[in-house]
Amino acid sequence: MFCSCSTKFGAKPNTSICPICTGQPGVLPVTNKKAIELAIKTALALNCKIEPHSVFARKHYFYPDLPKDYQISQYELPLATGGYLEIEVEGNPRKIGITRVHLEEDAGKLVHIGADLPGRQAGRIMGAEESLVDFNRTGVPLMEIVSEPDLRSPREAAVFMEALARLLEYIGVCDAKMEEGSLRCDANLSVRPMGSEEFGTKTEVKNMNSFKAVEKALMAEEKRHTETIEEGGYIVQETRFFDDVTETTTGMRSKEFAHDYRYFPEPDLVPIEPEEKWIAEIRKSLGELPQERMQRFMTDYQLSAYDAQLLITSKDTARFFEECVKLYKNPKAIANWLLVEVAAYLNESKKTIGEIIFIPAQLAEILQLIDKGTISGKIAKTVLAEVLKSGRQVKDVIAESGLTQISNEKEIEIIVKEVIKNNPKPVEEYKKGKETAITFLVGQVMKASKGRANPSLATELLKKTLAA
Repeated sequence: MFCSCSTKFGAKPNTSICPICTGQPGVLPVTNKKAIELAIKTALALNCKIEPHSVFARKHYFYPDLPKDYQISQYELPLATGGYLEIEVEGNPRKIGITRVHLEEDAGKLVHIGADLPGRQAGRIMGAEESLVDFNRTGVPLMEIVSEPDLRSPREAAVFMEALARLLEYIGVCDAKMEEGSLRCDANLSVRPMGSEEFGTKTEVKNMNSFKAVEKALMAEEKRHTETIEEGGYIVQETRFFDDVTETTTGMRSKEFAHDYRYFPEPDLVPIEPEEKWIAEIRKSLGELPQERMQRFMTDYQLSAYDAQLLITSKDTARFFEECVKLYKNPKAIANWLLVEVAAYLNESKKTIGEIIFIPAQLAEILQLIDKGTISGKIAKTVLAEVLKSGRQVKDVIAESGLTQISNEKEIEIIVKEVIKNNPKPVEEYKKGKETAITFLVGQVMKASKGRANPSLATELLKKTLAA
């Protein structure tokens, strides 16, 4: 945020550091203009007001991963205020207020050694034999987005996080990978009696590395708050740690109040006063936002809200879909294959569509071959699975495995006669009027042909032969 050190994830410990980010005496910070630009871009996408005058402040606290013993942040005069993000939960639209968007620098990372021994919880300071400090993350630009207390359930919180992550990915501000720490969530929760205007005592939950973990952590905390109060106890304002193995929270430290940090303006940095012209240029660079794309998919491609929502979840998936539509004019079929077959492979391999060797032309080719009758839908799934796994060309996979569909009437007729001969009972049932028996017989034809027979032609020939 205030020096030129790399922010690349996964570098060797303490290799992306310098005298500025490690707080050596006599150094001066210089603000990263690109970080301000990206924060303004985020604030605009969140419908916030960009403040004409914002100031950096020193936030004092003492912890081993904070080399200066203070963090450069923003407090009384943040970069942006008063926005909102629209979400939908189980068909109910919600507008979640955004209190502020501000910039700060990140702290380092503590690595607790020995905490993963039997009987101890991995990654916890309690029970660790020693703790090491990695300062690589120190000074990395950190944009904090604070929401209003408008979320009413753990599910809403998870949906909000997903929508926020999608927005950040779309505008090119963040890759939103919670598992790598490029998107983090500190969730504050309180409960209150039904009808009460006053909020209860809040607690903050940390250590959640997925959207599902956010929901589970808040569910656990909601349960703890409710049970404690109903049993006559009281909640202490504190920061708590979520254990994703036991799905419970445990206390880490008491939660500080603003005055405990002894904020005061950072004397080594000038205020931020972005020109209107610059803000207008940033606004133009936003591009199409997720909700806008979802509405366009529903209008232009006649997709359901459900399909459109799933497709726009990933910017790469939405782009892949549109490229494929240019080559194969059946949006619904493309959406079905992307959201079922391709999505299943991506989930299993834990990859994104942008991380595999698979292009829109390959999916379009497979769908065209189904339409031509060259391969069946069942064969197409086998072909697709191999193409996704190996990255090979569709035509090569089909040629080498002999997976073309049998559409020759004489070939299928031979199989049909053999199936009729070997299945007298369902044949008799069909002749007596049991229409569903034909489904079994078609299945037997497909089995005998190893899935290669054209099912429509097989059905037609079965009925014709049985009627003779």
